[in-house]
Amino acid sequence: MSDQPTLNDVRRALETAAPSSSDFDLNPDVTLPEGRTLRPAAVLVLLEETPRGIEVILTKRSAALKHHPGQIAFAGGKQDEGDATLWDCALREASEEIGTESAAIDYLGTLPNHETVTGFLVTPQVGVLTRPQEFVREAGEVVEVFRVPLAHVLGVGNFAIEGRMWQGGMRWYYAVPYGPYYIWGATARILRGLAERVSA
Repeated sequence: MSDQPTLNDVRRALETAAPSSSDFDLNPDVTLPEGRTLRPAAVLVLLEETPRGIEVILTKRSAALKHHPGQIAFAGGKQDEGDATLWDCALREASEEIGTESAAIDYLGTLPNHETVTGFLVTPQVGVLTRPQEFVREAGEVVEVFRVPLAHVLGVGNFAIEGRMWQGGMRWYYAVPYGPYYIWGATARILRGLAERVSA
């Protein structure tokens, strides 16, 4: 891969088999219960080709939300009965959260499932904008929409392993900060998986 990744780099990576991931990847002492029920969900890893190179669209979640308040995230959420596929789920959630036009997003592929501490099985859906969008935040969920260079989050060396106390013990996780944005947890883990596949 060159210094500036291309959509073809992403497509090739998405065609490469990879294992699923979880919020507990870096915590081998955590034993997840057998037979646990996970709720299906999807996020939209939305890319945009710009004069600066390909960028990733991310959001900062409202501090008032029940799950992951104030964190950096992809647009997304749980699959509803009306969502025929997880791609449909990701498009619907992005439209609701940041006002994207589903017809202006092309499907590129799917990343491996990711299990979250909140009991969701998230399937990241990767898409690219076919024309510029003026994002409209859903104020109750999103406080900011911003872009990060794809090259930054595809640089494995830009990731760090950090930790914080969680349920009485230290929980370790990936983080890939960018400027004032602290990208960590599930979002960083999903991006880390993509970065590893692109660099393989």
